[in-house]
Parts: sequence; structure tokens; C-alpha cells
Amino acid sequence: MTLQRLGTGIGWRPEIADAVERMPGIDWVEVVAENTCPGHLPESLRRLRERGVTVVPHGVSLGLGGADRPDEERLAALAERVAALGAPLVTEHIAFVRAGGPLTASPVLEAGHLLPVPRTRDALDVLCANIRIAQAALPVPLAVENIAALIAWPGEEMTEGQFLYDLVDRTGVRLLIDVANLHTNHVNRGEDPAKALAELPVEAIAYVHVAGGVERDGVWHDSHAHPVPPAVLDILTDLASRVAPPGVLLERDDLFPEPAELERELGAIRAAVAAGGGGADGPWEPPAPPAAAEIAEVADATRQRVGLAQAAVLSSLVAGTPVPEGFDRVRMGVQARALAAKRADVVAKVAPELPEILGAAYRGAFLAYAQERPMTGGYRRDALDFAAQLLREGRTGGGGTHRRLRAWWLQRSGSAPRRRALLRRA
Repeated sequence: MTLQRLGTGIGWRPEIADAVERMPGIDWVEVVAENTCPGHLPESLRRLRERGVTVVPHGVSLGLGGADRPDEERLAALAERVAALGAPLVTEHIAFVRAGGPLTASPVLEAGHLLPVPRTRDALDVLCANIRIAQAALPVPLAVENIAALIAWPGEEMTEGQFLYDLVDRTGVRLLIDVANLHTNHVNRGEDPAKALAELPVEAIAYVHVAGGVERDGVWHDSHAHPVPPAVLDILTDLASRVAPPGVLLERDDLFPEPAELERELGAIRAAVAAGGGGADGPWEPPAPPAAAEIAEVADATRQRVGLAQAAVLSSLVAGTPVPEGFDRVRMGVQARALAAKRADVVAKVAPELPEILGAAYRGAFLAYAQERPMTGGYRRDALDFAAQLLREGRTGGGGTHRRLRAWWLQRSGSAPRRRALLRRA
């Protein structure tokens, strides 16, 4: 199935919804799949769709690179969002986002972030099997994205380009290439973006992400909250000299600038693509994805090896267990702090009442909580657990703050017995 050409797009976020609607030259938008409700689409998205603007759902929670088979409920939810948006394709990441469980006889831990899979034959076997399962469950073509990484796995057997080439060759999956992530991996892991582009099958690209970041102490953070740097635009030009990308999209997730600045960045992206000269432009026809009954499962022993390695890494990052042998301890520390900081930021977004109630004490209190309590569910569950721990331990500052936090928790918590138990403790 040949995909339509998408053109120039921008990541749709509620904070810039009005600006995106008024922005000239927007051919399509991308939405975070997990943040959309099929029965209650935002009016802005409805209006964009009515104007003929393509909307593509971008998943962040499947964890296709994880050791376990993709969760059937998550796949069904993603398929439902595809149908609600009338999307021509759907995208996810080459990453793991959780680890543990029956494969490893350990508790399930959530990263709350996209973590890199090792570029090994075992990890590739698991990833290919999981992608085939996802392809069979989704009603439209799937494209998967290369991620940014702060840490590198020891003992890797392939470069990123080789890994992606073999992945496409074995599954027929399309690629979402993030040129900002190639830049991140260049700064953090010494990987040459030009070499990666030369090795990967550029004809399989569905579209391209472009985003900004920031460098701190020699580490590049893929923040999606800063302007796109010239180095990222240079990689985009290099890619466009090799293939005409069907679509290019600007990602921005925080610290949103004025609409005029976003329009300038989109203009710079168009200019970078034009400078590449368009490259080759031929339709790429992947092999038909296998039917569910035809999917060859990877050996349980392979899944277990991958699962044990990922659980050890994630436990080190979020639960304070020792850093696995061969990993850079300094970089693992940077990654652990970044995960905790992101966790605090996202909880503040999904439960904005918490920083309002706790004031300046919120961030310090949450980071202290995160050191003791790894995330085992979603961010909303994390917010409730954080509030419950503060109430149980009396670390609310007392007075009106305690009463407001208890009232907030009671309105959002689960069953009545849990509420009564908390009231007695509080």
C-alpha cells in the first residue's frame, strides 16, 4: 500500500491548538494517541479534519521493543483512535517503556519514558515479532520511530542503520525518522548521522520528525521545548538529498513560543528540505504484513533474556538498584535524574491541582517520593499515590494544605474502603 504524501505538518497540542488552526501552509498534524478520546475529539481537531487536514496518531505506550508481547488492549485502543481520526497510518517507537513481570519474576516497573533497546540479534528478534503482532492488529500501515538516547548498551552487535535496515527487511514496517534524535545520538553516543542515513532504507520512510533540544554538561537533551538547532536542519538536508520525504513535521511539547516563531521554524524546515534537492522519489511497496495466524513467535528463552536485561536497566534507573555491568554510571545517573524530573513535570500536567495545593514544596516533595516509589502504573495513578503517601506520612505542611490535598485525593481515588482507610490514617 503506497502512502499518501503528507507535506509539512506540526504536532498538535492543546496549548497551540488555536494557533495551528490559523497557521498557513499546514498540510497535516500529529497527535499523541494516548491523549485523544475517540468519542470526544477536541473541536480544534474536528475543524482541522473538516478542512481536509490529515491527522496522524502517534503512540507512546506500546513498548514494541519490550520483552513482552504487545498488550492487546493497548493495540485495540490505538486501532480505535486510528478509526476515529480517519488516519492513513499510525506511528510508534522503537523502545521499551516498562519491564519486569512474569518473564522475569519481578514487579512490573514503568519508565514513563522511551528507553533504547540494545542493538543485538535477540532484541531485534523480539522487536520484529512484536511489530508483526502490531501490524496484524492495526487497520492501517505502521511506522516506527528511532529514539533519542542518553545511555548506550554494552555489547551491541549492530549500528543503528544496520538495525533499522534489518528491521524493515524482516517486517516491511515503515520508518518514522527523527533527525533530532540522530543529532542527540551523535552528541551523546558519538554516532555519525550521515553514516546512519547511508545505512538505513530511506525509501521506507513514512515521514520525518524535526525538533529542538538543549545541551547541558556535554549531554544533549531532546527536550522538544527549544528551537530547532542548525545541526538538526543540516541532517534534514542530508536526508532530503537521499530521498524526498513524504512528510516532515515540527514537534514542540513545552515552552511554546509565539505563533510567528513556530511559523519561522516551519519555514526553516521547508528550506532545509528544498536545499536537499528532493532526492529519489519512487513508491515503496512493502510486503503485505502477515495475518495473525502466520506470525512466527520468537522463542520464550529469547524474550526472557531480553526481559531480564531490560528489567535490570530499568530497576537501576527508577528503583536505585546497582547499575548493570558495562553501563556508564555517570550517564545512567543523568538518565535516572531525567526520568524523575520528567515524571514530576508530567504529573504536574495531568494533576495541576497538586502543584497549586503544595506550592513551591511540590517539586522537592515529588522527587523525594519518586526516589522511594518507582512508577508501576500511569501518571494519573502516580499522582494519586504521591498524594496518598504525603497524607499517610503527614508531610503536607498541615492546616489548609492538608485539608485541600485530602479533599482532592478523596474526589479522585478508588473504592470507599480505601477512602475510609486513608481518612483514619490522615
